Formats: sequence, structure tokens, C-alpha cells
Amino acid sequence: DAAERGSLQAQNNLAWIYHQGFGGIPQDRDEAVTWYRLAARQGSVPAQCSLAGLLLDGDRGETADAEAVAWYRLAAEHGSALAQCNLALLLMTGRGVTRDEPRAATLFQAAAAQDDTLAQFNLGYLYMTGKGVMQDDVEAVRWYRLAAEKGFAAAQRNLGGMYAVGRGVPRNDAEAAKWYQLAAEQGDAGAQCNIGWMYARGLGVDQDRVKAVTWYRQSAER
Repeated sequence: DAAERGSLQAQNNLAWIYHQGFGGIPQDRDEAVTWYRLAARQGSVPAQCSLAGLLLDGDRGETADAEAVAWYRLAAEHGSALAQCNLALLLMTGRGVTRDEPRAATLFQAAAAQDDTLAQFNLGYLYMTGKGVMQDDVEAVRWYRLAAEKGFAAAQRNLGGMYAVGRGVPRNDAEAAKWYQLAAEQGDAGAQCNIGWMYARGLGVDQDRVKAVTWYRQSAER
């Protein structure tokens, strides 16, 4: 068929079908890896990213991890924000590659500049903690806010935390409560605990012990 004759689009499509399980064809991740690899070798950036993700899924071993890094690196060099962000995450943990926080920060920066939400959140975390970059609370707040405004719960929770203690912004309990609430409503356990505390103490919101208990319970049940 077209995939076997080397059609890049057909290889990508067939890989996706095996990856997802579609049209009566059962999911087969090993077959998906085979077809994604063929498309990746022809220079398909989406295939390179999908292949890397599959190689990292589960525990395929160090060889698979290293291959995933190679494919993410190739896609990142072609400007893929997804690859840049995921390669940065691997560099942060040292999976399949030597740990390198400054290099991870550079990649997060490149992906964040392309409006990648996960990269923006992680870049905020690096600036907050000083990992791989010079510690800078103002920059942390800037990147957290970009991700938070797009609905990323962890960024909303961390931005709330910055307002709660006055890091990078003037302390503002009402702003802290607002961001905690938004994250809590998405099921973020940390934010649920934090908004529970705000209601218990009347910080930034009217004191309401019933709401405090409700949020504490939801957080505890997670």
C-alpha cells in the first residue's frame, strides 16, 4: 500500500490509526512505533514527536529513552514547541540524557516564546526556584500569569501563592484567593487546600467555615 511504498502521509496516518485504535483496527503501539519511525526518518516533525512520546510511554528501557531524546532534539531543532518543551522536561530529570537545567531553561524559553502553556508554567517554576536561571520572582510571576490566564491550573495555583506571600508582586489576598479558586474548581488538590485556608481565615474572601471544610474535604479526598 501507500505506506509501504514510502508515502509520508500514509505512514503518519497508519501510525496514528495503530496508536489510537481506529476503524476496527485494534490499538497496537508497537506497530505505531514502526510506522512513526519510518515517517520520522523522512523528516516528519509530528511523527518525530509522536514517536518520542511512545518510546517514553511505559518502561521500554534506557535505549528507548535515548532514542526518544534524539527524536525530540531533532524536532526541537526544527522549531517544534512541543519537542522543545518535552526535551526540556527530560533534561530536568535526566531521563535518557545527562541532566542539564540551564539547557532545559533555554528550551523552555524557546517553547514559551511560541505560546506553549506547559513551557510557560515550567519557565515560571524555574525562575521561582532559580533552577537553570537566575532566580527572579518578577519573571516567575510573568510566566505563571501567561499560563494561568489560559486556564492552566498549576500555574493558577502557583500564581495565587505568589500573591499570597508577596513574591514578585505586592501581597494581595484577594488576588491570591481568585487564582486559588480558579485552580481549585479544576480539581487542583493544592489549590483546594489553599482556598480552604483562605475561607477559614477570611483572607481575601469573606470568612466561611462551611466553604473551608468543603474545600478541605475535596482536597483530602484527592
